[in-house]
Amino acid sequence: MSRALVETPTLAAEQIAGGFDFPTSAAVADDGTIYVAESGLPFGGAKPGGRIRRIEADGSSIVVLEGLRAPVNGLTAHDGGFYIAEGGFPGRISRWTPGGERTTVLDGLPGRGNYHANMVAVGPDGWLYFSQGAMTNSGVVGLDAYDLAWLKQLPHPCDLPGFDIELTGEVFETADPFKPDNRALTAAFAGFGETQPRDAKLAGQVPCTAAVMRCRPDGSELTLVAWGLRNAYGLAFLPDGRLVASDQSADDRGSRPIGNAPDLLYVVEAGGWYGWPDFIGGRPVTDAAFASHRGSQPKFILANHDKLPPPRQPVAEFAVNAAATKLAVLPVGTRWAGQLAVAMFGDEKPIAAPPGPKVGRSLLRVDPSDWSQHLLMAGPLLRPIDVVTTPDRNLLAVDFGHFEMQGQGRIDATRGSGALWRITLD
Repeated sequence: MSRALVETPTLAAEQIAGGFDFPTSAAVADDGTIYVAESGLPFGGAKPGGRIRRIEADGSSIVVLEGLRAPVNGLTAHDGGFYIAEGGFPGRISRWTPGGERTTVLDGLPGRGNYHANMVAVGPDGWLYFSQGAMTNSGVVGLDAYDLAWLKQLPHPCDLPGFDIELTGEVFETADPFKPDNRALTAAFAGFGETQPRDAKLAGQVPCTAAVMRCRPDGSELTLVAWGLRNAYGLAFLPDGRLVASDQSADDRGSRPIGNAPDLLYVVEAGGWYGWPDFIGGRPVTDAAFASHRGSQPKFILANHDKLPPPRQPVAEFAVNAAATKLAVLPVGTRWAGQLAVAMFGDEKPIAAPPGPKVGRSLLRVDPSDWSQHLLMAGPLLRPIDVVTTPDRNLLAVDFGHFEMQGQGRIDATRGSGALWRITLD
């Protein structure tokens, strides 16, 4: 497992479109037309509500679909149309063909939490695979919800387990914003200010959070693929059919802060447990390496590790707080065919960790033959969030735009700063 970066030749890059309001995704239609999804998050005075824009030959863009549930987290081209992952409350997966109406594929997914329904990847079996982020940082609804610029909401839904679990009975005490003279006691997998009996048993369910799930193209037969991926924002199928996921690890925040947790790259296998909320990359959160900067050491909140599958090991670790997002498999005919391009959105300090040097904000290349990491492009991207290959064997990178966390629910964000870049691979 490697985290060291290897130098890569400098690649030519040009901005081909701009002026987007916090875009998250791009996709290329069968005729070569490029579409970009804007998240719909109202940062910096941006218009709320997700939308899809078509990119014109001169670099301008036209809104062709709007009214989507924010945040829109994924736009995937397939079979003449697109699958759209909408975070919202509830989360939803839609199908849309240019010139036609949006139709709902799957509705009622968990929402209004820390993370959301994420991108769709169409598998070799024709099923739709998608990830569902956790509702919380590490299993406990806490006051950090106020500091998340895209949430700022408490109470909000708790996490839903994908496997049968038993709780240790850990309870977390915080101030109670609804009753200023009181303290709130909150258990894992419970609403804010709610507790669970020690040794409480919770049944696994679908849909759940912190998971990869799949369904048929019409939304039927929703099933769990794997559980315990905290926020697998990016999914991609390698040429050999393996599913890989970029998983954003826990932050040093909230009622159960976890320090120094690297983002991870996993090969996702059916039935696997990937460790959340008690393991990071196969290591227990009780390891001293994960102590919070506040001086606290996380404790287990699950009591039945022995009844769960062994936590899976990652194939690669990324930098702490790098915020790995979307993935793309580089096309045949390029020098790195079959390797992965990975967008690194970058840290969200001082919310996710103590103040310090910036991390991420670049593109990486990962070679599946040995999982080595290579810097693919380090600028001038502000917040790379998606990478997509084109029919002419180049790479598109979506830049979310200027977005910096300031703490206490405040952000510094500039609407219209999102952009689309073309990167020449050869």
